Amino acid sequence: MGGWIVLGVLVAMILWAISVYNGLVGLRQRVSQAFADIDVQLKQRHDLIPNLVETVKGYAGHERGTLEAVVQARNAALQAQGPAQQAAAEQQLSGALGRLIALGEAYPDLKASANFQQLQADLSDVENKLAAARRFFNNAVSEYNASIQAFPAVFFAPAMGFTPREFFDVGADDRKTLDQAPAVKF
Repeated sequence: MGGWIVLGVLVAMILWAISVYNGLVGLRQRVSQAFADIDVQLKQRHDLIPNLVETVKGYAGHERGTLEAVVQARNAALQAQGPAQQAAAEQQLSGALGRLIALGEAYPDLKASANFQQLQADLSDVENKLAAARRFFNNAVSEYNASIQAFPAVFFAPAMGFTPREFFDVGADDRKTLDQAPAVKF
């Protein structure tokens, strides 16, 4: 009778361990899928940039430095690997794009261009989707990291290849900017 009880407890512990392992695998897959969603949005963003640069070039061709900065930032963003490098590269690209969009204010003909307006709207839409994808990724990373650090997984998760993942962070400089309210002038 005692042997059956020990066997029952052993089977229950094995089933419980399998359940915890499968849960961790599911969370790891969710993080990977969330990162892939960011890549999809970044690809859309990167695909819009050449069209935007060409449109601006037609109206403000002598703004060569701004146009080249956008192209260089885009190329660096395409080559970035991992959340930390991608976040840094995308931060530079966002700054370059901001300067490019600001040219619309300096060139009334460009600002009035339907093509430029449509590209701005498309870029704004992609930026919103990208922000949502980043939030989803960071939430998935948070859940995953918490799960591998929680009892009882903390004892066997590292041995089974479950390591903490990095958040998609905006960086210290951008965090200061995000904490400040935008100035509205009329």
